[in-house]
Amino acid sequence: MNEGMKRRARHAAVAAVACVLSLAQAGLHAQETAGAASAAQAVALPADLAKVTREPLAQQARWLRTAAQRGTLAQLDDATLTALFKALDPLAVPLYIRNGPNGYPSYQFTMARQERISGKWPDTPDRMLVKTTREPLRVYAKWLPGGAHAGQETIYDTTQRKDEMIGHLGGLLGKIPLWTAIDGALARAQSNHQVKDLGTEFIANLYLTEGKKYLEAGVQRPTDVEAKTIDGVRVVALTYETPTGRPQFYAKKEVLGLDLHAPYFRTVESYDNDGRIFERIVIEKIAPATLDDTAFDPKNPDYAF
Repeated sequence: MNEGMKRRARHAAVAAVACVLSLAQAGLHAQETAGAASAAQAVALPADLAKVTREPLAQQARWLRTAAQRGTLAQLDDATLTALFKALDPLAVPLYIRNGPNGYPSYQFTMARQERISGKWPDTPDRMLVKTTREPLRVYAKWLPGGAHAGQETIYDTTQRKDEMIGHLGGLLGKIPLWTAIDGALARAQSNHQVKDLGTEFIANLYLTEGKKYLEAGVQRPTDVEAKTIDGVRVVALTYETPTGRPQFYAKKEVLGLDLHAPYFRTVESYDNDGRIFERIVIEKIAPATLDDTAFDPKNPDYAF
């Protein structure tokens, strides 16, 4: 092949590559356009809700509070809920949570909870009934049937001992009550948290603390928003992924399920730096309750101390 033929062959090859790239770019552009159109369709909102998303931040947070209390959020379908929370100012939910209240002065709830302890993820979640007051801080917890530690009970009462709790194990041989440190070996054998962390306030406060670090790290909005039902609890699930993960952040990825009636979270899923879940919480039922001293007395005849 002479030099002229070689030049013509090179030009043909370059032209072919350029054509392929052009077609690929055209296809990519078409996909992007279609994706943008699909996204635009997905976030389409009724005029009244679209107007809310254009309001100043403080007004959006106030609207969320009113909409939750009146049942407006709960009445929206999943697609509209998802579109709404994607369109809100990314700081609207943190402000809504910060303004509270993040729980009730006195309330009880049932929950399902799983935690990775010493690297092991439990096959069966703990199911618990919790009664709590905040002023003074008192907590009664009972592990319910069907859970991993059914039959256990514990009471933490700051008016009695601030650094200890009284409890007993389940089963026929586990009825002897013992005082133990709230962060001692016995407590840590079953949870990475202290008993006083049980409740909606702890989750809300952790979210707000982590939120400050998210902003500092450039994480300005959730990486995903989805309205979903988790174990019978309907929430708006907000996913936050951090650039570095632990130990700088509580979790590499956090999925928090916002209650549709009050400014607190009903579900939590936390993932470590390897993408493994290390904590899962679902607050199944929650309601304010009038709790007197007997609710936190081991001598209560309804308890098995």
